[in-house]
Amino acid sequence: MNLAERWLAELANRKLRRSAHRTVTEPEADIRAWINEWNKNPKPFIWTKTADEILETLAAYCQRINDSGHYGIPLKPWRLPHSGFV
Repeated sequence: MNLAERWLAELANRKLRRSAHRTVTEPEADIRAWINEWNKNPKPFIWTKTADEILETLAAYCQRINDSGHYGIPLKPWRLPHSGFV
């Protein structure tokens, strides 16, 4: 996930899901106000795991759900880390 996506998730979780808007212009003003507050004291996102650790966790999860015995929509091999597909 890139940092822009992470920042937008932060915006959605901290502001948009907790707000009620009655007009189309209200959310825009709300978002701009939140951005201005954020920019007063910005904090960098700090990764707590390496990319390899994240991919290992994801691979283990994918293995668990693939071995669960449930057969639904098959996963695309190019989306599985370390799947052996080229």
